[in-house]
Amino acid sequence: MTQTEAILVLPHLRIQNASAIASPLTHGFPSITAFTGVMWALERKLVQAGVPLRLHGVGVVCHHHQELVTQGYVRSFNLTRNPVDKDGSTAAIVEEGRMHLQITLVLAVSEKRAPGTPAALVQDNKEQREKWAKCAGDLLAGMRVAGGSVLPARPVPGKRVRPWMAIVPEDPDAAAKEFRQWRRQWLPGFALVGRDDLLAQRLQHLRTTQPDATLLDAWLHAARFNHQPLPSADGSTAPDGKVDWGDPLRPKGSGWVVPIPVGYAALTPQAHGPGTVRNARDATLPLRFVESVYSLGAWISPHRLQSLEQLLWHADADEAQGLYRCRNGYRPSSQPDEAGPDDQAYLLGAWDDSEAYAHT
Repeated sequence: MTQTEAILVLPHLRIQNASAIASPLTHGFPSITAFTGVMWALERKLVQAGVPLRLHGVGVVCHHHQELVTQGYVRSFNLTRNPVDKDGSTAAIVEEGRMHLQITLVLAVSEKRAPGTPAALVQDNKEQREKWAKCAGDLLAGMRVAGGSVLPARPVPGKRVRPWMAIVPEDPDAAAKEFRQWRRQWLPGFALVGRDDLLAQRLQHLRTTQPDATLLDAWLHAARFNHQPLPSADGSTAPDGKVDWGDPLRPKGSGWVVPIPVGYAALTPQAHGPGTVRNARDATLPLRFVESVYSLGAWISPHRLQSLEQLLWHADADEAQGLYRCRNGYRPSSQPDEAGPDDQAYLLGAWDDSEAYAHT
């Protein structure tokens, strides 16, 4: 894994009409692969602009989201009517889930330089970092993020809305201290982290009663609420005969756990040669048909993250197994993390939608 020398933060991006359908089985937020795609596209544009930076990790913090759906017990996407066909007949409606977002992207950065050349990404080169961050922000303004358009940022009192860069100290203690300062700027919000461990635990639980349960069974079981009668604390029966119902595997305080797509798995043992598949996007590269790979994720407050690696997602490709997926470095802490006084001020403050945006 490439060593992270600095971070590039694109704060409070306002994304309009982003894709809300992350995979054939999930919706509600873009897939993490959409943000790794943005990262790679931005790196290519930075190279064209003469900025010698390599982007190799991305973290996502969501401050506000608005899925464009009808309200009620059963919801459906707000769809648009396409223009009529050339013969005047009504065109078919293709379901297209859309949503508005306000997010912060945190990108892991290292410098591209030839051997023997001096480093430009150094601690005291603040002016150069500000120039590169501004260039990245200007380039991203003309790009698509998860299929959505980037709207101009609105100045918010007390919040940094302009892109910025910072050096990651080599000393672990100094890096942890800096990260505690950075994570305060991403409040209020929720960071998406990977929880593969919860999927393994759910599979182990299912196999106590269903020995032939698979990972898919565990994922589907964890993706829904499984209500059943809950016993009382002392094991007694209520005098009025009432029984409390709930999901014993989702107790109060268990967190905001969600099913998410994390990458792709190959459907063929070998990749097709360049130019051998008709209508391929790039005829100069090998092509491989894939399907989505799923896992579990969790939305947690940034103040509960202990290090930068717990926030970042990295792409991992295993050609032999045909597995192309994103991995996150989050590991649940055995000790509860206590927010500092500055963090509490953010956490206890009421969120005002007017601070985000109102799309029309």
